[in-house]
Amino acid sequence: MLLRGGCHCGQVRYEVHGEPFDSTVCHCADCRRVAAAPVVAWFSVPRTAFRFVSGEPKRYASSEPVLRTFCPECGTSLTYQHRDFPDEIDVATCSLDAPARVPPMHHTWTSDSLPWVVVADGLPRYPRDATDG
Repeated sequence: MLLRGGCHCGQVRYEVHGEPFDSTVCHCADCRRVAAAPVVAWFSVPRTAFRFVSGEPKRYASSEPVLRTFCPECGTSLTYQHRDFPDEIDVATCSLDAPARVPPMHHTWTSDSLPWVVVADGLPRYPRDATDG
């Protein structure tokens, strides 16, 4: 599968060559703060399946084990990498040109969910990550 995406202003572009896995809607406080949104959709791919093809994202260590990227011009959140999973990269689903191609499989970190966010999509919900079930 070939997926393309990038930031809002078009300065940073990327490609994914591979099958996404672990597509989720994250409710954690960190993702909410970084994106200034009530939830953030992510999917994972092998690190070798992802590459930036134009522009240079800014890198930000949002916590000691986590490195995130975003566009230095418009601020669009692009990727998430956790030190404990060095062979994976998470990509912000809605930064894809066609985000409908990678629908979520579940909700994670629902223990952090805002009380006014009510999701009735029938997908599995996990208090932390998908290994909680």
